[in-house]
Amino acid sequence: MLVHGWNSHPGVWNRLVPRLDAASRPSWHFDHSRMADHGLSGRAEALATFIGERREETGYDGPIDLICHSFGTCIAREYLEVVDGSARRERVGRLIGLGPPNNGSALAELFSDSDRGPAIIERMTGVFVPEGFDPFTDPIVQDVRPGALPMQRLRGAGLRPDLVYRVVVTGNPGAGREFFPWLDGRTWEQRDGGDPQTTLEGDGCVAHSESALPGVPLDLLVPEPDGPIPSLQFCHIYLPRNPRVIDRVMGHLERTDP
Repeated sequence: MLVHGWNSHPGVWNRLVPRLDAASRPSWHFDHSRMADHGLSGRAEALATFIGERREETGYDGPIDLICHSFGTCIAREYLEVVDGSARRERVGRLIGLGPPNNGSALAELFSDSDRGPAIIERMTGVFVPEGFDPFTDPIVQDVRPGALPMQRLRGAGLRPDLVYRVVVTGNPGAGREFFPWLDGRTWEQRDGGDPQTTLEGDGCVAHSESALPGVPLDLLVPEPDGPIPSLQFCHIYLPRNPRVIDRVMGHLERTDP
């Protein structure tokens, strides 16, 4: 199961899918790109319906692995941990999140800041946000603010013991601006409700502290100096297409131990 992120589409998986096909791993693509008016709970309900329909169509009733980019991880977790959390009717295997804002997004909080938001939005327009972007009319941006009720609900639900979690993140320890030039190679983060600050421990859009889950080690990948993959390809936007990220995802899928 592949779940894309906010303001994205299933096409981001076009480099991973051939690897899955080659490994004889069929994939289902959950497309929520046309659900602009739906928040986290609405998209989680749609994911539940989608999985049910695919199971009925294919006759497959075994455990499913979910590979999710960014906010797509929150959609999957809302369904698996909140909606299905106590019943555990859905049979699951692994949940692999790529740069997920599991604890909320400082960037979403800053987008909604009347003083700093407009300047940040202007810098990221056409890159991470669309033209004419209004954070207050976007239910996902509001739902992923660190103090928002959906984020509190996820933190309170707890992780499922029948689900293996993997969190793949990238960082910019070399402080190269080209890693994410729109924010000078850095990432905004907000710790413990404090004032947002920038860090090199993030992918340009999501900080490591925002991706962290209790008891789940972060699987960190960083650009290699003079390596074959440009530094920019390690930022949040390109995670689903980064060859090293794809290798790591395939490695997690191939492991038989938890």
